[in-house]
Amino acid sequence: MPADFSLLHRTCKLVVLLCFLHIAVTVFFYVRSFDIPLGFSHKQLSHNNTTRSGLDTHTVRTEGNTQNGEGTVALQFDLGQKSVTEPKKNQEKCPETSPLLVGPLRVEFNIPVSLEQIKDENPYVQLGGRFKPKDCEALQKVAIIIPFRKRDEHLKFWLYYLHPILQRQQLEYGVYVINQDGDETFNRAKLLNVGYREALKDNDYNCFVFSDVDLIPMDDRNTYRCFSQPRHLSVSMDKFGFRLPYNQYFGGVSSMSKEQYLKINGFPNNYWGW
Repeated sequence: MPADFSLLHRTCKLVVLLCFLHIAVTVFFYVRSFDIPLGFSHKQLSHNNTTRSGLDTHTVRTEGNTQNGEGTVALQFDLGQKSVTEPKKNQEKCPETSPLLVGPLRVEFNIPVSLEQIKDENPYVQLGGRFKPKDCEALQKVAIIIPFRKRDEHLKFWLYYLHPILQRQQLEYGVYVINQDGDETFNRAKLLNVGYREALKDNDYNCFVFSDVDLIPMDDRNTYRCFSQPRHLSVSMDKFGFRLPYNQYFGGVSSMSKEQYLKINGFPNNYWGW
């Protein structure tokens, strides 16, 4: 008697149908999973495009120094939305030795110099005699302190020559001319201490260069920055025959880090004169 396989045949067909249905559902949800990130990305791109196209109609407020591509830019919308802030771009550190240096310089004092000329020739120097490189992050923040009284012509030449030199050295720097009023005995040391404190009100300087107003470097490789020890930067001056007047001489131009300055407790205020 032949066996009846009709029941088994129907059962197999049902199993195959269920398997096919399972595969179809799996494929459906698998394909749908690709649509989720694509949709999010598309909306995000659309939102960004809307934000950028709205710059012409909404208020733009800048923070920091955006002229050189630094600082942050906050976009304030008139519709009560929160500000959108673009983060500051990370810059590479400036090299230890600037590639912009030219070496020996020709320094002359028989040419007329005006403050307007100095301003026009140094367009990247900000108000207050401050500058920072635009292509890299300076290794140090340098405050240059100049004790001063009735030396206007010397100051013009100092600014005329030093601003280009300091910019080529790729320093972030600020110049502070500390003037002593009146005709009493000049107190250079106290003026340097005043300059140190005033400079720190503007920026977190970590290096301080103390310079007489009548000294101009003859080579821009003499970098106005700080080192592991206090550094005498004017060891060879023409008025001394390019030699030290005595071995302990540390005047003219010298540099100290903030830590070094604090370690010696600054300069003695009770020493009057040069």
